[in-house]
Amino acid sequence: MHPDLHATRLAIEAGTSDARTEIEHAIAAAQSPANRHTFTRTLFDEARREAAAADRARPLAGLAFSIKDLFDVANQPTPAGSVVLAHAPAATADAPAVARLRAAGGALIGRTNMTEFAFSGVGVNPHHGTPANAADPVTPRIPGGSSSGAAVSVATGAAFIGLGSDTGGSIRIPAALNGIVGFKSTARLVPTDGAIPLSTTLDTVCAMTRSVRDAVTAHEVLAGRRVTPADKPLSARRLAVVQNIFLDEVEPAVARAFDAALATLRAAGAQIKEITLSPLADLPALNATGGFSAPEAYAWHRLLLERSGAGYDPRVAQRILKGATMKAYEYLDLARARHAWIARMEAALQGFDAVLSPTVPITAPAIASVAPGAERDAEFFRVNGLLLRNPSVINMLDGCAVSIPCQAPGDAPVGLMLWHASLHDDAVLAIAAQAERALQQ
Repeated sequence: MHPDLHATRLAIEAGTSDARTEIEHAIAAAQSPANRHTFTRTLFDEARREAAAADRARPLAGLAFSIKDLFDVANQPTPAGSVVLAHAPAATADAPAVARLRAAGGALIGRTNMTEFAFSGVGVNPHHGTPANAADPVTPRIPGGSSSGAAVSVATGAAFIGLGSDTGGSIRIPAALNGIVGFKSTARLVPTDGAIPLSTTLDTVCAMTRSVRDAVTAHEVLAGRRVTPADKPLSARRLAVVQNIFLDEVEPAVARAFDAALATLRAAGAQIKEITLSPLADLPALNATGGFSAPEAYAWHRLLLERSGAGYDPRVAQRILKGATMKAYEYLDLARARHAWIARMEAALQGFDAVLSPTVPITAPAIASVAPGAERDAEFFRVNGLLLRNPSVINMLDGCAVSIPCQAPGDAPVGLMLWHASLHDDAVLAIAAQAERALQQ
């Protein structure tokens, strides 16, 4: 693992490095074969200027960050991993999230590849190529999506913060598969303006980093708030492990890593109780008409699909078009049912500081098994469903969650997800930091 932002800032403060040196390291990483398909647009000269001008007292101190291709940058188009928007008018201003990272002293190194219009958890892109998972230099494996390039940029050393979005797991999935940290905040805490939406109900603007302490810094910058966790030892935390749904179809490698992580946390004094969340049984009925993403995406894309539908990734177009069949009353019923479901879930989680689950139930499969092509569609959608299943629960809950690596050294990356309902962000981050320290000892 490359040094995190905090360690690099300490080196800059000590005079053993500086922002100019660090931006050259990031650019070299971005130009390496490991990042062949990571960026849709690089901004190396601009990043050099921003690093040179940065105040090292600012939180990001002139260090590199990347942004998912769906965020506005002034004077650039916002293609969102597509070709149908490649020649769209340029944005007139930076998205607020981009502007906040720049104001904090960050140097924008480039726009990162993604699933077209953010509509899958796999990370495959037929237009710009698929970034290869950073953890396996031999077999090209999926990076996870939709914030695929953002994850690879962080894991390979090209960026300290990868700005992305999470609608059903699109920060936590690629974080888990690439062996880094991904934090999905409570959605309302960070503005989504200046980002092409997938679901206006579920979208969350958030980031991937190399450590939990960096995740705290990124969140503080993006949300414009201070994280103030309660000062409680891990032994005073009451944690839950959900037995239903979250542990279904878990690969042996994931099960081993998850069980070992639980044993480590218990040895560190954490109180962990196995529970069943009965409201989870209601999710299939809630999503029976397609959930929020399909109809809300269709509302945004319907005119563009009429003009340029042939230019879409067929897998993405197929999912968006499902939203055309939802009736207005079904959408309103879904919104009301979700509100009631959240209340039942919050009641069931009372008394727990956080919940522990595998971020995803599988390790990263080979890109070749899910590459574009109708003959691989069945496998693509099977993998996509497995990847989205666990993290999407937290989006439906309007909750917060962080994925941290929990695999043994040398093993394929596995994510441990710590989560809770909305506005438990500070506690979840604090417990994740404690878990991260315990797992690294």
